[in-house]
Amino acid sequence: MHVELTDKVALVTGGARRVGRAIALGLGERGANIVVHHGHSDESAADTAREIKSYGVDALVVKADLGNPSEIENLFERIREHYGRLDILVNNASNFQRRELLEITLDDWHETMNVNLRAPFLCTQHAARLMRENDPPGGVIVNILDKGVFRPWPKYPHHGISKAALHALTEVSAVSLAPDIRVNAVLPGPVMKPDTGMTDEDWERLGATLPLRHSGTAEDVARAVCFLCGEDFLTGTIIYVNGGGHLT
Repeated sequence: MHVELTDKVALVTGGARRVGRAIALGLGERGANIVVHHGHSDESAADTAREIKSYGVDALVVKADLGNPSEIENLFERIREHYGRLDILVNNASNFQRRELLEITLDDWHETMNVNLRAPFLCTQHAARLMRENDPPGGVIVNILDKGVFRPWPKYPHHGISKAALHALTEVSAVSLAPDIRVNAVLPGPVMKPDTGMTDEDWERLGATLPLRHSGTAEDVARAVCFLCGEDFLTGTIIYVNGGGHLT
């Protein structure tokens, strides 16, 4: 199914690279104008925006530190000034800090929670207010989760906790913002090999541990996000894009 999002405005946080880029391109290919947020990927953000524009839609690049609430506020002011509306928010940006539980400092904890939880919360607030100015009022929010939601992750404890809390935020927001704003989530598994530290053989072995016996792609995640944006009877829903990994 090919969801049509013509003339919608979508913000993808962390939309310059990797899975965020695939989501931004997927939404743009379906007709949405895209706000490509990034924190420090200027060249990648420009490249992503150029590719989005090749679909005949608009792309706005905005650089913002999601750990800073004032920069989040400025991000949404830029959207208001440029488009005057927002229809879709994808809370994709995340840090991924590896620490043993007893090694986590208070600064580590705050850094992870500020980006992975506080930022999606603040973006949800700003987005919902802007979406309710639409005519008719409404929009869609999609949060990107990971396996920390349903399984302890000893090497990334505070990261897993932040994503479990983001799942809770998804459900609370779905109830609180209904009926005009829907809030859902996508939980990817192995869909893109890390930039460093994993060989192709390691990646293939990881995929083979899944019930479907292979890894996925970033485009799998993008299609799930687009599906959630187009299905108006879904809210508070998680789509697992992980080859059945949550079942093992």
